[in-house]
Amino acid sequence: MTKGPEKNTKNKALHTKLLNRKNAKIAQEKRDKAARLKALVTKMNERKSAEDSNT
Repeated sequence: MTKGPEKNTKNKALHTKLLNRKNAKIAQEKRDKAARLKALVTKMNERKSAEDSNT
């Protein structure tokens, strides 16, 4: 029996690399967004507590 054609592992490896890069970018953007929101909430809480202490 003969073997079939060779598998195209070069394109598979490149595709996997690109998908991993895309997924890493999406995950980083998600972490950045969460950090910005957390900072904003902290700032608003500080502002609210400062207003409460002034009145």
